Amino acid sequence: MRTRDLAGLALTEIGFGAAGLGNLYRAIDDETSQRCVDAAWEGGIRYFDTAPHYGLGLSERRLGAALAGRPREEFVVSTKVGRLLVPRVPPRDRDDEMFEVPGDLTREWGFEPGAVRRSVEESLERTGLGYLDIALVHDPDVSGEPDALERGLEALLALRAEGVVRAVGVGTNDAVTAAVALERYDIDTVMLAGQYTLLRNDGFDRVRAAAGDRRVVLAGVFNSGILARPQVPEAATFDYEPAPRAQLDRAREIAAMAARHGATLPQLAVELPLRQECVASVVLGMQTETEVRENLGLLARPRFSAWTELPELGL
Repeated sequence: MRTRDLAGLALTEIGFGAAGLGNLYRAIDDETSQRCVDAAWEGGIRYFDTAPHYGLGLSERRLGAALAGRPREEFVVSTKVGRLLVPRVPPRDRDDEMFEVPGDLTREWGFEPGAVRRSVEESLERTGLGYLDIALVHDPDVSGEPDALERGLEALLALRAEGVVRAVGVGTNDAVTAAVALERYDIDTVMLAGQYTLLRNDGFDRVRAAAGDRRVVLAGVFNSGILARPQVPEAATFDYEPAPRAQLDRAREIAAMAARHGATLPQLAVELPLRQECVASVVLGMQTETEVRENLGLLARPRFSAWTELPELGL
């Protein structure tokens, strides 16, 4: 698989989004998790993204176990800071977020230097990795914490200066937060989810301008499901809610246009961001071997060549 440079790191054009390894929406077993990462590796993926938030640490543990024994210099891992995992008192049977895991832990916001350092150290312990390639401040815009972006980035920049992490940035669903981070701080990248897709360009132009000669990572390019299949079902979701009629109609128009040229809707959803020079990688969530192979197959198809038709669809 082709790679693109990000702060001296070689990121594969498709990145492995490991939230699913943390039992996102449904539980999988350790064997399924291992086979999923094995399939990604065999398919050429060498960039893996995780976070403490994903399954209360389960994603980090499973990803680390699945990568154990592979040459460390041959892959890139990003994780996130801002949510510390602490005991829940009293414990709950299940996590109260989107993950099918026991609720014996909970998340606690923490962006000050001590909390950020502790988060990095605990991520290293859970993954078993000797070092982290990329650390991102996770969702500062929804934390409700004062100056979360500033405090989190200053803490990560200090760790980068110490050599604790190679590259630093922000992971967010908000394009304004991503752009401000790039405009104000000497960070290496941002990971922006769900804002530059076939159905939306919400602030990406500002992010691209702010990035300058830096590269960014994009996630959520299927807008939570509506763009993930060649045919758009009536029950499709857009940003984790039932898709509005206008979005269903637009997605189906694009799907029909893609089909006329021998392409598919998810293929275009992945290719669109990769047409941007400033994009280093597109991170796709994967939870099974089948999903890995389907995602890898999107880049195996002949590249789509009829992008000039998209403006006719209002894009």
